[in-house]
Amino acid sequence: MKEEEIRIGEMVGRMAIVPSISFVLFLFLSLCLLPSAISSSHQSGSELETFIIHVSSSEKPPVFATDHHWYASILRSLPHSPHPSQIIYTYKHAVNGFSVRLTHSQAAQVRRLPGVLSVIPDQIRQLHTTHTPQFLGLSDVSGLWPNSGYAEDVIIGVLDTGIWPERPSFSDSGLSLAPSTWKGICETGPDFPACSGKIIGARAFYKGYEAAMGRPVDESVESKSPRDTEGHGTHTASTAAGSTVENAGLFKYAVGEARGMATKARIAAYKICWSVGCFDSDILAAMDQAVADGVHVISLSVGASGFAPPYDYDSIAIGAFGAAQNGVLVSCSAGNSGPGTYTAVNIAPWILTVGASTIDREFPADVVLGDGRVFGGVSLYSGDSLDGLEFPLIYAADSGSRYCYSGGLDSSKVAGKIVICDRGGNARVEKGSVVKAAGGVGMIMANTAESGEELIADSHLIPATMVGQMAADKIRDYVRSNPSPTATIVFRGTVIGASPSAPKVAAFSSRGPNHLTPEILKPDVIAPGVNILAGWTGAIGPTDLDIDPRRVDFNIISGTSMSCPHVSGLAALLRKAHPQWSPAALKSALMTTAYNLDNSGNNFTDLATGGESSPFIHGAGHVDPNRALDPGLVYDISVSEYVAFLCAVGYDSKQIEIFVRDHSPVDCASHSPNFGSPGNLNYPSFSVMFGPGTDVVSYTRVVTNVGSSLDVVYEAKVWGPSTVEITVSPSKLVFNATNQSLSYRITFSSSSIKDPTAALAAAFGGIEWSDGTHIVRSPIAIRWGQSFDYGISSYVSGSNSESGRSVL
Repeated sequence: MKEEEIRIGEMVGRMAIVPSISFVLFLFLSLCLLPSAISSSHQSGSELETFIIHVSSSEKPPVFATDHHWYASILRSLPHSPHPSQIIYTYKHAVNGFSVRLTHSQAAQVRRLPGVLSVIPDQIRQLHTTHTPQFLGLSDVSGLWPNSGYAEDVIIGVLDTGIWPERPSFSDSGLSLAPSTWKGICETGPDFPACSGKIIGARAFYKGYEAAMGRPVDESVESKSPRDTEGHGTHTASTAAGSTVENAGLFKYAVGEARGMATKARIAAYKICWSVGCFDSDILAAMDQAVADGVHVISLSVGASGFAPPYDYDSIAIGAFGAAQNGVLVSCSAGNSGPGTYTAVNIAPWILTVGASTIDREFPADVVLGDGRVFGGVSLYSGDSLDGLEFPLIYAADSGSRYCYSGGLDSSKVAGKIVICDRGGNARVEKGSVVKAAGGVGMIMANTAESGEELIADSHLIPATMVGQMAADKIRDYVRSNPSPTATIVFRGTVIGASPSAPKVAAFSSRGPNHLTPEILKPDVIAPGVNILAGWTGAIGPTDLDIDPRRVDFNIISGTSMSCPHVSGLAALLRKAHPQWSPAALKSALMTTAYNLDNSGNNFTDLATGGESSPFIHGAGHVDPNRALDPGLVYDISVSEYVAFLCAVGYDSKQIEIFVRDHSPVDCASHSPNFGSPGNLNYPSFSVMFGPGTDVVSYTRVVTNVGSSLDVVYEAKVWGPSTVEITVSPSKLVFNATNQSLSYRITFSSSSIKDPTAALAAAFGGIEWSDGTHIVRSPIAIRWGQSFDYGISSYVSGSNSESGRSVL
């Protein structure tokens, strides 16, 4: 499933437990220093920095009596530098090599020398985890973790490809029996012997799948039990609620302490996805059962692979509405069809929709060209390296297939060479296996404009790396202009630091605007979804290729499927800390406390374009768990308000009955007659459309004080484009013991009506309410022009048809 989830986006759209805040700041600043030096030296080429040189002792020339003499001769062979290079350490016990101060250009020269295995910049290290808890600021000392009891006894229903229960992430050490509120069962059998205190329930839903296929599940290929033979479900479940595991990692990468977001939460696994996908009938049955079983949060990294279907034709939206009615929050992935617009799915306003972002951990693998230029890439390759040796370089387009399709390469041209394969068209890791089969010794996966600078690490079966579009263009130019181009690939392991900045929004992450309801901004938030380490199945290798014989406890993969369970786990933590909050209040807390600046203090970058991201791409921003614990104010929404919203979008009583299932039809004429526009839903963000004849739009909101002080005053601050006047009335909200919910009206007046026949124009702003302690922030997205015209004929072609869904 791993390759499929990113392929959708490519085809469609393109642990140390820190004791104090001061110590966290110290570590952060320390990590910033070296990357800054690297960046500086890369620009000037003359500044010294420390490098660790790993060498092959077997290649030491016999003329040198000692390793130290050999190393010294290497330094003497380098071009003259105003700063003489001196050996700092000689290593000969744990590793073979030495450390030395060099310029960047000298390091590039050393990389090409015989016997040199790698040249790695020196860095400040620390004990680390799957790293997303640390990146999110979670700590055992303060904040959301200790104040929520790590979500003990909160039940997360994971609807996915099942679960591999023997993985260490699902240890129930220290956990009691299942909570008394749990009503579910564990479907046991020869292939799934038992559940535990961590995995308290497990079921498989396959009837819809079998009906559509016209045959039973092929149990020689996939298990009919809740056991995960794909890996996706094990990965998402351990991300949301995995127990603490020491020395976790994928081969030599990301080694450290692994832990899910909610380490003491319980998991109920519902297997809904099979080899061909996930069927609506099975999805809806599982959601229905999960609510009946007593889950508190549903994590669903599944969705449509095209445009989001209308709410009443979307089983996930329908099931999620029923879950919300029963107090269950549903967290869903936004999809991997970016960077195209209108591609976000799972966009019903009662769903928490999550996009994908990067974290400050990289797995660098540099391309070193024969002319000495070095281009950064990423890789999880763990086999024999190229030992610093240069090999002839060829572009796959000159050998029959630019995308390195199976059987498309001319082995007489590829054998013994490193091959440049363009990204797209087929699975990333599959490209390397095609190169290997044709006799190639390595692969450079080259991004095109569709993927931009987005880099996703893969556990290749051949020495390989992925480079961004700008580097790829230069490497291709080098091949075209040089009669004998050569290159090597240098693998640098795991690097954590502030360069490159993070988070960035993944190019594959689906984005808005919302084509169904322009007045509702989607996605809601972004969370870590690129190169995420979590548990894996024992049925397949980390590449999900049949030719991969490796089996691992953990795997590193990417997708909005990975960002969704991060937020699901955070929602479980908040649910434990605030059990009286509704799903809408939990969602509001995560949205209004999200941040919008990366760790360099700049606005988020969209990796698809290299430019700034916008609320149509990242929603309210990146989740900030500890701030969400105490949001100050929340935008709560009742079920009746969701019904009024459905009336406002034009649904009749029959359509609405699909969601509410009341015995008596809903009368929209009498149900919240003053609701008006769908934009009046009490949503924690704002989306405004100025259409033909519309230059003023007003929305009403109600905020509820959930802070520790009953008597508190919040004042508003708004900002937006110069062409739109934004006013708030009242601009000051005074809460007291008898009035903890107050309303305000926000009005948008456009002074520059665009040509309604022209392409949509967009601008952005925001509103903040602050009492001096809390900042309650909501994004504002503004558009001029006509809304997206989207038909539903494909969803009404047959009354008995079922729509397929894909993992994301």
